[in-house]
Amino acid sequence: MTTLIPKRLYSTILWDIRLQFRNGFYYAAAVVALMAVILLNQLPPETLAWALPAFILGNLLMNGFYFISGLVLLEKGEGTLEAQIVTPLRNQEYLLAKVATLTVLSLLENLAIVALTYGFGPHLLKVLVALLTAAPLFTLFGFVVVVRYDAVNEFLLPSVAFAALLSLPMVTYLGLDLSWLIYLHPLQGSLLWLTAAFQPVPAWQLILTLLYSAVWISVAAYLSRRAFYRFVIVREGVR
Repeated sequence: MTTLIPKRLYSTILWDIRLQFRNGFYYAAAVVALMAVILLNQLPPETLAWALPAFILGNLLMNGFYFISGLVLLEKGEGTLEAQIVTPLRNQEYLLAKVATLTVLSLLENLAIVALTYGFGPHLLKVLVALLTAAPLFTLFGFVVVVRYDAVNEFLLPSVAFAALLSLPMVTYLGLDLSWLIYLHPLQGSLLWLTAAFQPVPAWQLILTLLYSAVWISVAAYLSRRAFYRFVIVREGVR
C-alpha cells in the first residue's frame, strides 16, 4: 500500500480514520444509514426514486461539510492542527487525507442505503460518480469555511448560511424555478448524476457536468490551500 501511496500521506490517512472512529463518525453514519433504510423502504418505488437524490445530497452535506468542520474544530481545540505546520506534512497532504477518508465514509454509507432500498444494478455506478464528485466538494468547501473559526459557537450560525448556499440545487430539484445560473453551481452536476441514477437524463448533460465538476473540485482545492495558509500558517506566524 505504501508503494502506491506516499508513506507520509498513508500515515495521515490512517490517523484520520482512527480519529473519526474514536469520535463516533462511523457509528453515527451507521445509525443514519439504518434509520434511512427503514424509513425509505416504506415509500412506493416512484416516490423512492424521487426522494433518494434529495436524501443523499443532504446526507453528503452532513458527511462532508459538517464532519470536516467537526474534525478541524476538534484539532484546533487539541492544538494538533497548528502543530502540524512545523512537521514535514504538507497542507495538501493534510487536506487530501481528509477528503479521502470522508469520501470513503460517504461511499460506504450512501451506496449501502441505495442498494438496500432501491436494489443492486447499473444505477449504483451513477450514484458512485455523484458521490465521487460531491463528497470532495462538500469536504473542501467545509474546510474553507470552518478553518477561520476557533470554536463551535462561532461557527454554527455562519455555517447555516454556507450550508444553504451549497444546497441551492435542491431548490430547482424540488420544482422551484431559479435563474439558469443555478446550473453553474458546484453541486448541480452531482445532483444531476444522482437524478440520472433513477430517472432518464440526456447523456450529453452528464458528460458536461463531469467536466465542470472537475473544474469546481480544482477551484475548491485551491481555495482550501489558500485558507490553510491564511488561517493556520500565517495566523501562527510561520512564513
